[in-house]
Amino acid sequence: MTGAGRFAPSPSGDLHLGNLRTAVLAWLFARRSDRAFLIRMEDLDRVREGSAERQLADLAALGLDPDEPVLTQSSRREAYDHAIDTLRFAGRVYECFCTRREIQQAASAPHAPQGAYPGTCRNLTDAERDERRRAGRRAALRLRADVTTRAVHDVLLGDHTGVVDDLVLRRTDGVPAYNLAVVVDDAFQGVDQIVRGDDLLSSSPRQAYLAGLLGLPVPEYVHVPLALGPTGTRLAKRDGAVTLRDRLDAGESADDVLAEIAASIGAPGCRTVGDLVTRWQPDLLPREPWYVLGHDA
Repeated sequence: MTGAGRFAPSPSGDLHLGNLRTAVLAWLFARRSDRAFLIRMEDLDRVREGSAERQLADLAALGLDPDEPVLTQSSRREAYDHAIDTLRFAGRVYECFCTRREIQQAASAPHAPQGAYPGTCRNLTDAERDERRRAGRRAALRLRADVTTRAVHDVLLGDHTGVVDDLVLRRTDGVPAYNLAVVVDDAFQGVDQIVRGDDLLSSSPRQAYLAGLLGLPVPEYVHVPLALGPTGTRLAKRDGAVTLRDRLDAGESADDVLAEIAASIGAPGCRTVGDLVTRWQPDLLPREPWYVLGHDA
């Protein structure tokens, strides 16, 4: 195998059918391109006790076993600190004292790019920073970007140009930010193919830009359609039996659930990942969202 794909859930609860569908697709894209398949637990935030074990058990029940031991982000704090130090040495880091409300208000200004940090704290003087500290404000660390957009290529969606701003590297509570951790960990694990929901497409230009600054390779992106509830909103517990355990409790088998996922990605009749890897190919994947009509919980 050369390279790797990955599935990287946050252990904040049970995986729903949309999460499992993305995991199946990540496994399939990796296998179809002769890559390893890895699982990483993004446990820097919102961890619910027992969730990681339940998620791994659900993935295993569908046949999605990783080729290497599961990596946890909580074990990687030193690597994130090193990446921040590298950027700081290059003059790419500054303190940001903005509150969430201040950022939202500034970002809603007519001249601000949608979703971009407006640079409020970018050019503070030493005296202004000291004043904010005396006022009890805690500082996040932000990247000092020198571009406003970045183009990336997606296997399914083609070329995409998105906003790059002064993204957060370390939050005010000291926790490394998602964009930094993802970039550092993907490079560390040799991940050169990222399959994830298309709601994360807007993160890719920022992550690709950050990877370049750190001298890390930019992976291949594959953003797949989301699974939605019957009303067209994000799939959630309110939509009924939407987790594997819900379905098992209702009398279905893991193979039944996998067959439902297989039909949603263009491979009806497949009941195991072994069936899928021989019969599925990327051009079978529908480009529209999957509406999960669900069963009663």
